[in-house]
Amino acid sequence: MTAEPTVTSFAGLHHRPGEPLLLPNAWDHASAATLAAHGFHAIGTTSLAVAAAVGLPDGRGATREHTLRLALTLGSEPYLLSVDAEDGFAGDPDEVAALASELWTVGVAGINLEDGLGPRDRHAAKIAAVKAAVPGLFVNARTDTHWLGDGDETDTLRRLDAYQQAGADGVFVPGLTDPGRIAALVRRLDAPLNILYSPTGPTVSHLADLGVRRISLGSLLYRRALGAALDAAVGITAGRAPGGTTPGYAEVRALERSVSASRSANATG
Repeated sequence: MTAEPTVTSFAGLHHRPGEPLLLPNAWDHASAATLAAHGFHAIGTTSLAVAAAVGLPDGRGATREHTLRLALTLGSEPYLLSVDAEDGFAGDPDEVAALASELWTVGVAGINLEDGLGPRDRHAAKIAAVKAAVPGLFVNARTDTHWLGDGDETDTLRRLDAYQQAGADGVFVPGLTDPGRIAALVRRLDAPLNILYSPTGPTVSHLADLGVRRISLGSLLYRRALGAALDAAVGITAGRAPGGTTPGYAEVRALERSVSASRSANATG
């Protein structure tokens, strides 16, 4: 995989009017490979799943090495990868830029950086540092005004304006589900708007009509997987056969073989 075509393709997926990028979020090789095999050409990671899988807290900067390890596993695969890097796992913009450089080196096309409602100037500085260090990496700048805050519109706009000015390629407002406010934000922004899909919010087609350019599934698939595992265990205990889609043993082994093939290709390439 060469750098420039990868990045150009990933950025281009955010600039198709009426056809937003639907980005499913994986948490390991098997989940990413399964999604890619079913036609998803771009895949994100989810920090909640990365943290939960190893028993660490999400959003606390505890999973930097786990995130890098996952990026190393997935970055050389034949799909476009965006990594959820929390707030960059550091307060120092130079340290965040160093992380971004590591991700770029292993084939990552995009990074998601959240402000966690910290100072907007500090988050803007992180974005600027990343773009200076790795200009081709797609930076999706997330503000948590609707996720952790009270959804103040003025604060949201100030933060997004600062992040755009710092060089963000896209902006992300998880927790925002009101169609009118989404449409107003699209009209106000220069960068593509990313919205977190909610089963109780607008549909994908509605979000497309509103002008949203990227729709993330976040931790939804991981939480659904946990729920399906629990439902199956409880159902079997009660004498019921599990429903839903269950990949066969051979299908999962086929994913294992693709890992070996990928490693062989990397070793010879």
